[in-house]
Amino acid sequence: MISRPPATGPRLVSRLGLTERVFAGPRARRLADEIEAGLERVEQNLAVELRVADVLADTATRYLYEAGGKRIRPMLALLTAQLGDGTTDAVIAGATALEITHLGSLYHDDVMDGADMRRGVPSAHAVWGNNVAILAGDLLFSRASQIMATLGTRAIAVQADTFERLVLGQMHETVGAQAGDDPVEFYLQVLADKTGSLIAASARFGVIFSDAPAEFETPLVEYGEQVGVAFQLLDDVIDLSADPEETGKVPGTDLRAGVPTMPYLLLARAGDPASRALKAAIDDGVARIADGADPGILDDELTRLREHPVTEATRALAVEWSDRAIERLEVLPHGVVREALERFAQFVVDRSQ
Repeated sequence: MISRPPATGPRLVSRLGLTERVFAGPRARRLADEIEAGLERVEQNLAVELRVADVLADTATRYLYEAGGKRIRPMLALLTAQLGDGTTDAVIAGATALEITHLGSLYHDDVMDGADMRRGVPSAHAVWGNNVAILAGDLLFSRASQIMATLGTRAIAVQADTFERLVLGQMHETVGAQAGDDPVEFYLQVLADKTGSLIAASARFGVIFSDAPAEFETPLVEYGEQVGVAFQLLDDVIDLSADPEETGKVPGTDLRAGVPTMPYLLLARAGDPASRALKAAIDDGVARIADGADPGILDDELTRLREHPVTEATRALAVEWSDRAIERLEVLPHGVVREALERFAQFVVDRSQ
């Protein structure tokens, strides 16, 4: 594998599509420059921290890093840090560790979901098998913990609590809703644990390690978690895209693997005959795929689901969670940082438009 040089800050922000959508207007230009510079430092840290002496381990653990990524979590940590002393060395270290934690979770997630693609390349387990992919994820978690240890016991505690929620979210997704659980509410909690917890930790780290006012911490943790849920709900919409270049994955990857998404859960709530028939067809296709059938047998059903009102309802639900996140920012002083955080919450639900 050919290692690529770290992306520069402007390239990172441009890759997210954030320059005009989050850092809008002349007042935000200085803030954008600060975030870009911080992202470049994070990227340089990642390039160093992901080096492993063992050749196989080095290749495997750097695989998804070199495939790209949005770096949303580091960007949020850098943004909330501007409410305090700015981009301190501790903020950079914490943002790096959280991004490595996120990378590790992708290896495990793809194994458990049986995903064939990630970030536009074959998933790690498709290249090396499940065992190596799982161990590569474990190595990444270990490296993240080593970085956290340099930041003190509070960083370790936040990392441990976040990791616990990541695991619980994956566990609950794996076993599914139980008798007495509302499937939609159960799924929203899974999203809060699997996605929201790590984004919330990013917002928290920016506050803690920039010595920002303590009263900002709880609202920004809640903001991060709600943004995370909104982000994942919109991902459920994007997952049904007919264009794999938009997702970096095969369209409908989750549903083909039998992993429910919000459009499917809302479809199950619909009582009309056409919706019941579509759900039954999807269930039948998922069962046949599990028995070895070509995943392409669900192409027509997924097209119908993409065009069904429940997919637009999922988009509307994502906007609702984004609006909730923005409400949590009322405690912050008016200014470019608060405006950027508001636009960021809006951006995560506008990505496919």
